[in-house]
Amino acid sequence: MAKKRPRSVRRRATTPRGRGKVGPGRPPVHNETWSKVSVVLFDRQILHLDRVAARHRDGRNLNRAEVIRALIDGLIDSGMDITAAGSEADLRARVARRLATSSR
Repeated sequence: MAKKRPRSVRRRATTPRGRGKVGPGRPPVHNETWSKVSVVLFDRQILHLDRVAARHRDGRNLNRAEVIRALIDGLIDSGMDITAAGSEADLRARVARRLATSSR
């Protein structure tokens, strides 16, 4: 059986088709290329994301994607080595320990 070639990731620019003109719809808010991905989250995670996103006193709300991107970038910026994590539960415990010690 022939091996399937990996699909290339299609990157999107901040403007449609790389042109300077912005089309209809929501205005672009990203300054870098991006890819749309789908992930499965548990209902409890979605409920918590929605509560966290709606907690702004200044009237501005973060959306789910902004919270998720910020958490991923925070993990990247922390320099934490997660390659040794053997499972999702192990990774969750390592991140939780790191966050608990950094907030003291």
